[in-house]
Amino acid sequence: MYRSHILVCGGTGCHSNNSANILKAFNEELAKAGIAADVQTVQTGCFGLCAVGPVVIVYPEGAFYSCVTVEDVPEIVSEHLVKGRLVERLLYKEKATGKTVKALSETNFYKKQTRVVLRNCGVINPENIDEYIAMDGYQALIKALTSMQPQEVIDVVLASGLRGRGGAGFPTGRKWQFTKDAVGDVKYVACNADEGDPGAFMDRSVLEGDPHAVIEAMAIAAYAIGAQQGYVYVRAEYPIAVRRLQIAIDQAKEYGLLGKNILGTGFNFDLEIRLGAGAFVCGEETALMTSIEGNRGEPRVRPPFPAHKGLFGKPTVLNNVETYANIAQIILKGADWFKSMGTEKSRGTKVFALGGKIVNTGLVEIPMGTTLREVIEDIGGGVPNGKKFKAAQTGGPSGGCIPAEHFDIPIDYDNLISIGSMMGSGGMIVMDEDNCMVDIAKFFLTFTVDESCGKCTPCRIGNKRLLEYLDKITTGKATLQDLEDMEKLCYYIKENSLCGLGQTAPNPVLSTLRYFRDEYIAHVVDKKCPAGVCKSLLQYKIIKDSCIGCGMCQRQCPASAINRTDYIAPGKKLAAMEIDPAKCVKCGACMSTCKFKAIVKE
Repeated sequence: MYRSHILVCGGTGCHSNNSANILKAFNEELAKAGIAADVQTVQTGCFGLCAVGPVVIVYPEGAFYSCVTVEDVPEIVSEHLVKGRLVERLLYKEKATGKTVKALSETNFYKKQTRVVLRNCGVINPENIDEYIAMDGYQALIKALTSMQPQEVIDVVLASGLRGRGGAGFPTGRKWQFTKDAVGDVKYVACNADEGDPGAFMDRSVLEGDPHAVIEAMAIAAYAIGAQQGYVYVRAEYPIAVRRLQIAIDQAKEYGLLGKNILGTGFNFDLEIRLGAGAFVCGEETALMTSIEGNRGEPRVRPPFPAHKGLFGKPTVLNNVETYANIAQIILKGADWFKSMGTEKSRGTKVFALGGKIVNTGLVEIPMGTTLREVIEDIGGGVPNGKKFKAAQTGGPSGGCIPAEHFDIPIDYDNLISIGSMMGSGGMIVMDEDNCMVDIAKFFLTFTVDESCGKCTPCRIGNKRLLEYLDKITTGKATLQDLEDMEKLCYYIKENSLCGLGQTAPNPVLSTLRYFRDEYIAHVVDKKCPAGVCKSLLQYKIIKDSCIGCGMCQRQCPASAINRTDYIAPGKKLAAMEIDPAKCVKCGACMSTCKFKAIVKE
């Protein structure tokens, strides 16, 4: 028995911030203090509050230490673990109030969350199957194999109302039913862990923090539809997730939970990892399967749908990581338990990766129906630096921008679609008044153009033409007719593209046109960017009466575009500076350098 446990976040964010060496330092300091036998150190998955990592939690006190460094470790060991005194300076402080919070569960970030998918992330060692089993791991698989018929498993999933968390929101139970009923001597189960949306890291965090939850769910799905082989398609750019998933697969095989005759029931199921090369289009189900087969990742015409003709031409169930991570809890606790969370048409919880202009960047899990305001202000801590909330992008390049007028909309599949956005896999990028919405649309469309596989003309050519329109707008060369033509082209691309990538690519353009058309008009008619982002449409100007003539801006200018004038402002000793617009490269170095706010963007 250990008297204390030290949990160190081992997610990618904290890992890149030296958490592995923090864990090593704890082991070394505990040995020096002679208490290594009494204190267990555990590398966990992501705790969620990435903004203040690396995160360390010490139990039984539950002390939540944030922004920990290797240099802080000796103090935590000597003060907390030897003398029993909390290290106050390292305890988490709410950014809005400055109030010190002792435990992670007491933070505003956690209070409105309901953790189902993330229940084990930050709690267990993802590389130890025994810890997963101690948290009721594999009990759902045992229940399914020993006391349920395959159809009963599907019936529970159907009754739960679980919808796919990968973006489209198709009912999971119906997908399983279609595949079970499909004629085929061989069937497959596959997991989409490709996760290509900019700013999205939900699936990665689950694989890093609780990989056995996905393995168990895929085995349950295989039993339900009659499959014996499964594949997890995961991005090669996720090395920690890949390594931990492989460790988990090997452990499950060693424990007889994968392979032949699982638990003596006669059920056979094996699982393999397939690495993706980072192509966004391979998040589309048919392109993903084509890639697993060893071919170029391009989408196929549907129908036939994968439930009838999928991987290697056989009936296939494909769900994403988050969808699978719900399955074991639904089987164990029942459909009514899952239906008690969320809304009538969107049951359960949803994981979001909060990013952009938000205080608490990180991973959150909320019941469906939670409002956007609650996510951004109560959980996310609001927009920093006193700026105003302008929009939130959900659904990545396939989604749309939700403006402030819909700040109180309950988040679920249907509500987001009704306002021109979509749930997507769960990325949520927050924007403030300094963001140009035309530039945001251009950013996402640039990504989509780069990621198009090129198989169909509407996507390959149409999105390039859309990007050309946006280039004209942001450089002040567009006309009002261009806006009309661009909008028509958006609908053409949506209606004629082969796969979901092309069909949803115009969404950021359409949603920003819908809610921020005035910004487009300003770019086209006034030749100005209201947010001061589009370089071709802005100028930097020095307010001479505010300039003290210190010359700091001149020294920082990389283009030698700033010179001294003959004008000395009242009460000043030195002549003011001025910017030559012909030489200015609009880098903004002068404005960020000036301490007297004498430089403005126009």
